[in-house]
Amino acid sequence: MTAFIAALVAPVAGVLLYIWLHNRPQTMKLIDTIVFVALPLLVGWQILPQVWSERQITPLIAVIAGVGILYLIERISHRLARHTDDLTILLAVASMALHALLEGGALMPATASAPFAFAVILHRVAVGLLIWWLLEPRHGVVAAAAGVGAILAATAIGFAAGTEILSDGHAALELYQAFVAGSLLHVVFHQGRRDHVHD
Repeated sequence: MTAFIAALVAPVAGVLLYIWLHNRPQTMKLIDTIVFVALPLLVGWQILPQVWSERQITPLIAVIAGVGILYLIERISHRLARHTDDLTILLAVASMALHALLEGGALMPATASAPFAFAVILHRVAVGLLIWWLLEPRHGVVAAAAGVGAILAATAIGFAAGTEILSDGHAALELYQAFVAGSLLHVVFHQGRRDHVHD
C-alpha cells in the first residue's frame, strides 16, 4: 500500500517541481533540460526491456516510425503540423495512462519488489513534470491537471484490479506505446522548443 500511495504522490510532486522551478526565471531553462533528458529515459523505460528480453527490434522500428511520420507531415504542411502535435500529445497522455494502469497492477504488495517500486515512483515524478510541461503552455492549467489526473486514475484502477490486469499478449499495446513515444520525441524536441522559448 505504501508503494501505491507513493506512486500517486510522485506525479503530483513532478507538477510541483515544475511550478517551483518555473516561478524562478533563472531556472526556467533547467526545466527544458530536465524534460529533454527525462523523455528519452522514459521512452527507454517503456521500450528497452521488451527489446532486451524478447530480442525484437519491432518496438525500435515503431519508435522510428513515430518520429518519421510526424516529420513527413510537418514537411508537407505546416498547418497540419500543429494539429498533429496536439493529437500526439493526447495519444501520449493516453499511452502513459495505459502504462500507469499496468504499473498499478504490478504495485500489489505480493508482486512489487522494492527496487521495482522505487523505479516506478522515481520515473513517475518525471511523468508528472512532462505532462505539465507539454499541456500547460498550450492548453492551460485545466487540461494539464486533467492529464495528470488521468495518470492517477489509471494507477488506482490498475491497483484495484490487481494482478488480473497483468496478462500476456500486450504486444499490440507495446507497439502502440513505442509509436506514440517516437511521435512524442519529435514533438518535444522540435515543436516543444518553440512552445518554451525563454528570453
